[in-house]
Amino acid sequence: MSYNEIKTTIDMGNGAQIELSTGKLAKQADGSVVLKQGSTMLLATVVSAKEAKPGVDFLPLSVDYQEKYAATGRIPGGFLRREARLSDYEVLISRIVDRALRPLFPEDYHADTQVMISLISSDKEVMPDALAGLAASAAIAVSDIPFNGPISEVRVAKIDGQLVINPVRSELEKATLEFIVAGSAQDIVMVEGEANEISEAEMVEAIAFAHDAIKKQVAAVVALAEQVGKTVKRTYSHEPTNPELREAIFKATYDQVYAVAKSGSSKHARSEQFATIGAAFFETLGEEVDADTAFLAKKYFHDVQYDAVRNLLLDEGIRLDGRNSTTVRPIWTEVDYLPAAHGSAVFTRGETQSLTSVTLGSKDDEQMIDGAFINGYNKFILHYNFPAFSTGEVRPNRGPGRREVGHGALAMRSLKQVLPAQDENPYTIRIVSDILESNGSSSMATVCAGTLALMDAGVKIKAPVSGIAMGLISDEKTGKYAILSDILGDEDHLGDMDFKVTGTAKGIVGCQMDLKINGLKWEVLTQALDQAKEARLHILGEMNKTLTAPREDYKSHAPRLVSITIDKEFIGAVIGPGGKIIQEMQRETGATISIEEVDNKGVVQVFADNKEAVDAALGRIKAIAAKPEVGAVYEGKVKSIMAFGAFVEIMPGKDGLLHISEIDWKRLENMDGVFTEGEIVKVKLLDVDKQGKLKLSRKALLPRPPREDKPAAATPAE
Repeated sequence: MSYNEIKTTIDMGNGAQIELSTGKLAKQADGSVVLKQGSTMLLATVVSAKEAKPGVDFLPLSVDYQEKYAATGRIPGGFLRREARLSDYEVLISRIVDRALRPLFPEDYHADTQVMISLISSDKEVMPDALAGLAASAAIAVSDIPFNGPISEVRVAKIDGQLVINPVRSELEKATLEFIVAGSAQDIVMVEGEANEISEAEMVEAIAFAHDAIKKQVAAVVALAEQVGKTVKRTYSHEPTNPELREAIFKATYDQVYAVAKSGSSKHARSEQFATIGAAFFETLGEEVDADTAFLAKKYFHDVQYDAVRNLLLDEGIRLDGRNSTTVRPIWTEVDYLPAAHGSAVFTRGETQSLTSVTLGSKDDEQMIDGAFINGYNKFILHYNFPAFSTGEVRPNRGPGRREVGHGALAMRSLKQVLPAQDENPYTIRIVSDILESNGSSSMATVCAGTLALMDAGVKIKAPVSGIAMGLISDEKTGKYAILSDILGDEDHLGDMDFKVTGTAKGIVGCQMDLKINGLKWEVLTQALDQAKEARLHILGEMNKTLTAPREDYKSHAPRLVSITIDKEFIGAVIGPGGKIIQEMQRETGATISIEEVDNKGVVQVFADNKEAVDAALGRIKAIAAKPEVGAVYEGKVKSIMAFGAFVEIMPGKDGLLHISEIDWKRLENMDGVFTEGEIVKVKLLDVDKQGKLKLSRKALLPRPPREDKPAAATPAE
């Protein structure tokens, strides 16, 4: 054997075990680990360049999670029949892992770093997304790449009133809360998930429960790294230093930057003023500035802004736009802004604005999900767009990026919690949020605008949802901290936490938290949630000024969709040979008709942009799927005439025999001249025999002639 495989096992406490192994696969990567639970296997690798590129003052980290179709015994769809670009589901998992790992790399580590996680084998019940962070962190741990971890991540759900770690997929249908939580042995660094209107206390309890499981997994990763012998990390020097230059920049610019920060100016005005201060100092360095000095001057000036903004808030309680820590920016809203849309809303909070539309569609508009692990159909879609003009920038439009996918998913999860049940709303719903202005928390603007647009469209949501982004500014040395409601873009960039919370008046339905510091105390988290609740309720109050509940009916121009159930035996009759009948009905009525078998019944959806088309199609479908009732009277069409009677069609595809003896009370000797083919005749259904043959009568609907008295018999002659 040419490899030395090292393994460790984590007992999850519920009968499940996770095995981590290294040394067998992908040995040329800086670090590689295979994670196995049941039949699910993930291969995680990490490679980091030995040197940073010149002028790079950040960590160029890329994280890619990809599912191999062979892992689930499937062949990819599409023309090429191979794995293509990452799906939205894979992008979301990649983002979750990235957000958990990124804060734990040293601040001065700037080498290109790539983490790749592949699902190479799959058990349909074991959710790989809750294992990807553990696999990635373990791969870094067995490498020589500097990292202030390890970290791990778990899914925590409440099922039948009990908190569970990494439940199997089938159990999640009963979950009242579901979060993915990532953290180190000491701290939580990332939370993302959804819930069914839970309290703040329930959320804190769930996160704490998840952290206990994370600590156990982190200990196992540490043990694996010790067995491998990768406890000493590589040395590096990615940032030149110049204490004199740093001191000069702070001395020359700090007071000016502090004054601008305190002025309460708008985003663009403030940005221009900061740039002017920086440019003035850079000019003092002369024209022939070496690359290292230029790099450091830019970095140190950013540090000036970082310190000035934070100190202003901690020392004076003043934010960049002049607010205190709990004030939400002014809000205005409008619904029915787009006259041709099925529902629309504009939500503006400060310098952040979303124009959101709702479109109602039929079953044919459902989104097909063709992933290796998750596949099927989705009838609720939310798309979030963030064009460059929303921040006054020029940028090529290359389609939605990972950030847009992630922000849209958070809003989608939040609104999904309040959608009506499927039997109450058969529509496929697509929400599109176009961000027209952005200065912080555009995803929360999407949630608010999405709620208003759904109500404007007449969708009977259970309750309105609002969202708020919370921030944190803290100082480890002094212990001072400030929790900020409704953060600006700069407060997100310069702050220690981005904590988005969505909910109804009753409770929390979604959250997304990213921490950039160590040591978030539980009391701080609780305070942030309580402050978020106050802000959410305030925003709901502002939204209620425009619309308080869903409209009673859909817009007059909105399509109509009616769903009916027919017996399974009639599915084929509605479709017809080769689809002939259903295609004919669609062509002649103008409606779109879909039919599928569900629980041994046929579920038929009729979709059209006007009621007349829906009614016409429904009438024809009901006629095909109706069951003949003994004793009922029908107007039938004579289909054929025989010597012994006539066959009459009383329903589409249902003929019965009208025997010659049942046509009239008087005796008919033959069928000559009695009926013509195509003639409409009223008949009564007398019986349906065991073979399904129909016995009809016209005579039963005719008045019975009076009985004629017979003449008395003649008396014989005497």
